[in-house]
Amino acid sequence: MLSHTHRIKLLLVTLLTFTIGQAQSQSIVNRKSVAVQGGLSGGIDVGVGSKKGYLNPSLTYYELTSLGRKESLLIGWTARLSALYGSDLDYYTAPSRLTRVQHIDTVRFNQVSQTSLNFGIRAELNLGRVQIGASVDLLGFTMFGRARTGRVYSSTGLFSVKDSLDQTILKRFEGADAYQQASPTRFNVKLLGDHERGMSTTEVYARAYLIPNVGLRLGYQWLTTEMALANPDQVANNNRFRNRAGLPYVALTFPLNPW
Repeated sequence: MLSHTHRIKLLLVTLLTFTIGQAQSQSIVNRKSVAVQGGLSGGIDVGVGSKKGYLNPSLTYYELTSLGRKESLLIGWTARLSALYGSDLDYYTAPSRLTRVQHIDTVRFNQVSQTSLNFGIRAELNLGRVQIGASVDLLGFTMFGRARTGRVYSSTGLFSVKDSLDQTILKRFEGADAYQQASPTRFNVKLLGDHERGMSTTEVYARAYLIPNVGLRLGYQWLTTEMALANPDQVANNNRFRNRAGLPYVALTFPLNPW
């Protein structure tokens, strides 16, 4: 039985051979694209991004329209349903007002899981049977995600609790108190730098159609997720912590007829 690495190599060789054969048989200018009809393109991507500690399956619906008569450049929108299943992940102080002054604390989670629905934009360069593109999630919601216990690493942080007399006191994230409950941030919005919130994905990719009704898409994703502490740090006035990761990505595209 072929190993996972050998399977990927075989798949890439097949893709390269197919692409070269198509290029030799007809020019890009005269070839009719299987991805664009009447200036419109659409479909469903079923894929997964993965590396050690991260598994990010996704289901994406997209619609594109061409800019100009040549149908070489297309732009449109996406709706992406995706999940993160992570292990042994570090989340760092998220708000930009704190990262600007390098006030960085850490929360480590043994397990993380969350699912989001995001809407975004996509652009593609159409080269016939091959497309090169990029997409970014802009706005959405994290609908599911279990509360998890994480270990807080903070030298200055304090959180508030009620004592036996029902009075509020401040305690350090030390010993047993370093282990705190956290849940995924529910509202997702893509902004510049550390101003973004929640879970979002940015990706670049190349797609080739091995057969007219199924495309193979290979790419790279930048995945951002957030967790919010149930007991905020009262010193920094913060409960948001962020993780960023880059993941290789593979998907199958099932094109839909233009509407």
